[in-house]
Amino acid sequence: MVNSKSARRMNGVSHTVLFLLTFLALVPFLILISSSFSEDTQIIKYGYSMFPRGFSMDAYGYILTNFSVIGRAYGVTIAVTVIGTAASLIITNLGAYMLSQDDLPGVKVLMFLVVFTMLFSGGLVPTYYIYTQVFHLKDTLWCLIVPNLLLNAFNIILIRNYYRFSIPKAIVESARIDGAGEFTTFVRIVFPLSLPITATVGLLTAIMFWNDWQNGLYYLTGTEWYSIQQVLRVMSSQITFLSNGTDSTQGVNRDIPTTTIRMAIAVVAIAPILIAYPFFQKYFVKGITLGAVKE
Repeated sequence: MVNSKSARRMNGVSHTVLFLLTFLALVPFLILISSSFSEDTQIIKYGYSMFPRGFSMDAYGYILTNFSVIGRAYGVTIAVTVIGTAASLIITNLGAYMLSQDDLPGVKVLMFLVVFTMLFSGGLVPTYYIYTQVFHLKDTLWCLIVPNLLLNAFNIILIRNYYRFSIPKAIVESARIDGAGEFTTFVRIVFPLSLPITATVGLLTAIMFWNDWQNGLYYLTGTEWYSIQQVLRVMSSQITFLSNGTDSTQGVNRDIPTTTIRMAIAVVAIAPILIAYPFFQKYFVKGITLGAVKE
């Protein structure tokens, strides 16, 4: 009975702490959303609140009236996220599968090179010159995709360890005995069994591409390929960018809800991630190959 009461007390304390932590994590999102539906003058006068101050849709209305800027930026962000995530997962899984083969000649050297890139890099200036002068990616859609494809060494190691320690070798060996080659074994056996870790890495990679604005800062000189994050960054320092797209020398339009529109753009920027996350959450805790091999 004592243990039962102690367990219930501990569960109560744990649930209370988790509830408070969850609430604290949700507070910024609640303030962000409520501010986007508030009147700009009320926010400036009274500050932010968890509930809208003078309900208004002006910020979202202004976004719709300037949909040529916002819509294009949204399209660029979606394209970069889809193409970049798919390409990154292909490269990462193929590299991880190669490094998981202990009998591969030179695998230790290749593994060292992958780990080395996590510790040292060539620096921003050499990287910039390579992408702009050698690969000529400046002011193209690919300058938002290619640089991030080469920053997944940690994901390669993560998936490689998953291949080595979570997928039973008996399944792979049985496929090889049946005459399957390496590519067939990977596509039909290893990759389907690695869906949980692939989905997890894919979600993290998609978030990275979706939130990226630094590549646009480095490699874009015009606004043609601006992502939604780049638009938001520019708006934070120069709200006139939204009204004229490229020319920031004109006077500020005082009818623009300068404060609440930033919140509205932020809501528009993070909404797809918040919607997609629940569908991938199960892969974070799902076991792999449970019951696939019988003793």
